[in-house]
Amino acid sequence: MARDSQAALVALHRFGFGARGGASGDFINAASDPRGFVKAELSRPNGVLLEVPGLLSTPALGKAVFDYQFEVQQARNAASQSAAKPAAIGPSAPADEKAQRRNLSLNSIAMDMAPREPPREPPAKSADNANASMGNPPAPSPETMQPAAPKPPPQPLNIIQKTFRAEALARLQRAIIADGGFTERLVVFWSNHFCISANKGGLARMWAGSFEREAIRPHVLGRFGDMLKAVEQHPAMLFFLDNQQSLGPDSRAGKNRNRGLNENLAREIMELHTLGVGGGYSQDDVTALARVITGWTYAGRQGQLGAPGSFVFNANAHQPGAHRVMGKIYEADGVAQGEAVLSDIARHPSTAKFIATKFARHFVADEPPPALVARLADVFTRTDGDLKALATALTDSDEAWKTPLTKVRSPYEFLVATGRLLAQIPSDPGRYLGGLNALGQPLWSPAGPNGFPDSNAAWAAPEGMKLRLDISAQIASRLGDGIDPRDLLELVAADAASVETRRTVERAESRQQALALLLMSPEFQRR
Repeated sequence: MARDSQAALVALHRFGFGARGGASGDFINAASDPRGFVKAELSRPNGVLLEVPGLLSTPALGKAVFDYQFEVQQARNAASQSAAKPAAIGPSAPADEKAQRRNLSLNSIAMDMAPREPPREPPAKSADNANASMGNPPAPSPETMQPAAPKPPPQPLNIIQKTFRAEALARLQRAIIADGGFTERLVVFWSNHFCISANKGGLARMWAGSFEREAIRPHVLGRFGDMLKAVEQHPAMLFFLDNQQSLGPDSRAGKNRNRGLNENLAREIMELHTLGVGGGYSQDDVTALARVITGWTYAGRQGQLGAPGSFVFNANAHQPGAHRVMGKIYEADGVAQGEAVLSDIARHPSTAKFIATKFARHFVADEPPPALVARLADVFTRTDGDLKALATALTDSDEAWKTPLTKVRSPYEFLVATGRLLAQIPSDPGRYLGGLNALGQPLWSPAGPNGFPDSNAAWAAPEGMKLRLDISAQIASRLGDGIDPRDLLELVAADAASVETRRTVERAESRQQALALLLMSPEFQRR
């Protein structure tokens, strides 16, 4: 039984989010057939989709943002004109208003959203800040015990905040109720690989959830090339990496506006999404790809090229002619020219190696076994980027089951695993979002286009572990009275729990302390 328990621990932690509390029977089911338990989710491709009433499509969300921002801008213009010209302004007013409207570019509409959102606090640096982030105020100090000034009434959430929180709640609920969580872990992996940041501005924050629902989830068990195309043509990615600002120097728009290429998207496609650093491309290839994908943009509020907020190809912004990328000539063919380049680099040997390495690093070890990486790269190549086959090969590998559980869970994995174990399905995402902010992994908001780090060096630092202990203690203080941590330990690890962990939990001075220590145990923190 001990060997089965260890395999169950691997099945639940390395591939999933850990066992659920209550009567789920997750640990027993995983122990009876560890590999079958993990691979069962791969046979349900539709189970990866997230279709929740009230979650809208990207175009619908884009239109809502454009309309909302336009109304706000109109109100600001009216207030500004009223302050500057208190007297009647006569017949010139309509013309002035039209001029204001013409000056509202799509990018300014989007970027203008960010300052009106509540200020985002930096990751907490103390136990009190971490406690407050989980909904528990810090203990008052003598300096803070003076009578407080009356607080203004809370302002209603704007449409961007409401949408972000609704998308976050749907994602969290799915992760917490999933059977084992393997496909949800795949979603998290690919969403981080092809990341955007909700901190970019209002559109990015509005689209962060729909980007994942539309460009990532449908392809998690499909083909890499299809996911690549969906990602690079999604309005959220185009906005995040500024491709809507990129104009072919010789295009009609480029000549008229005296503006040229923006290479952000082309560079990240090659460096972060496919080939990887040292993958055989040059700066000339980046520039050539940037030319190829000029005109890849999204329709604005007036919908002149398509439905507002949808992907469109603007021929007037596209650099004309054939282009050479990585030694191959791609003839002028509109949007298909760029799609052909993506299709080829998705099949490049450097892409296979880069993806296989990241995949093995995420699920197995910071320094993954070279033989495993080679086999995964071979599967990726032979199956034309079949991601279900890649996931199956990982679960079939001996390395994935024999390599010790040494990787520390990311903050997201830690908080979701805690919610699963304690059977706490959220009805509001606030505590989770606050905890992620405090622990340095704000949802859908990495600091750069390379996503959140995926190593022990990032998440096992002393300061980060101290914050986890603070959060664990706060959770235990709220929920520990009605829970026997010894029973939870059986759900977490059963016979695979070490003697030290079992003794620590049993000798705790209270249930609250025992629960906090359980949540900080190696069996719970490592995967």
